[in-house]
Amino acid sequence: MPPLDPQSDAKPVQFTEYGIPIRNLWHMLLYAWGELPLKHQSTMEEIDSAPTLDALLASVLMNLMQGRLRIGLGRDYVDKKGILRGIRGRIDFGESLRRRTLERGEAVCEFQQYSANEPRNQIIRSTLTRLVQAGQFGPPTDSATELRSRLRHLTRDLDGIDIIEVTPEFIHRQQAVHNDRDYRLMLAICDLVLQRQMPSGPGTGSAVPEIDRDALVLHNVYERFVANFYRVHLKGWDVTAQKRLEWHVKETNEHLPSMIPDLVLQEKSSGQLIVLDTKFTARSLTENQWGKPILDSSHLYQLYAYLRSQEHVSEHHRTATGILLYPAAQYRLSERIELPDHVMRIECIDLAAPWQEIEQSLIDLISSRARSNEKGG
Repeated sequence: MPPLDPQSDAKPVQFTEYGIPIRNLWHMLLYAWGELPLKHQSTMEEIDSAPTLDALLASVLMNLMQGRLRIGLGRDYVDKKGILRGIRGRIDFGESLRRRTLERGEAVCEFQQYSANEPRNQIIRSTLTRLVQAGQFGPPTDSATELRSRLRHLTRDLDGIDIIEVTPEFIHRQQAVHNDRDYRLMLAICDLVLQRQMPSGPGTGSAVPEIDRDALVLHNVYERFVANFYRVHLKGWDVTAQKRLEWHVKETNEHLPSMIPDLVLQEKSSGQLIVLDTKFTARSLTENQWGKPILDSSHLYQLYAYLRSQEHVSEHHRTATGILLYPAAQYRLSERIELPDHVMRIECIDLAAPWQEIEQSLIDLISSRARSNEKGG
């Protein structure tokens, strides 16, 4: 019997291989992309029935693109080149002379045309085609067959839009120059689809094992989700993601590794600092040589370095708190390590819990720090 949706006592819920309900993963993705889940409630029914992440992404991408087809595809000026009777744009005299078009009263012209066959639509059609060919939609059921059929139908509806070779850099350039809300979300979905299916390197002819690729993708999603969630919901705090910390050495050394914690949070009223690192790993504990579960030393040393290297910056840095935030998996930890000037905490968030509980747990994780003195307990 399939598990029941933790947010409903009747509907079965689909899980990823990491034990995260598809519904919760969709909320995480929206936050990671800078979107608020409440603005996308209309998509929840489709999401709840998605058996895999690919099915989820394909369903949402189709719905958004079908909406654009109803109101009209986005258009932009694109570069064109062709033989024209008359002059338009810039004449390519060299090619016109080689092809002897001037003798016929024609010219090879380079010009711009306002067209729907522009990069954003090309990226989306190419991604839909990729999903038709390689999308993982679960066991071969009627719903999986229907989903693939709907994808094929939509790609035919986009006839006239070029299918191109898509790269992450190309998608990111389009995201930087366009700010249409629905296209922003569609391009984010295309980027995620591409990340999950990227080959391991040029010319290798082999793909990264799916579980490793998904782990890398979900690590980035988890990190960005936590950062953007706190930006939206954590009132009275400054939230800075990916802040580079200086080593403050007497002499410059180009071989020192970068220190970039996932989040630095500072309470505005008290100035208290929290350095937080997210760790999307299957296990929050490792085992020593005798098989005893222990905390991951590399994670602890990294967080310890973040705290100690900044102590001289200010009094608040000298007493900063460090948090390692894991998804709850095999072990559900809430550990506290008291040092002479710092407290280090190891915490877990249960990503399989009802979404409201996840949100409250994240808020409590930080707000409890504001209500109590970490060093005193």
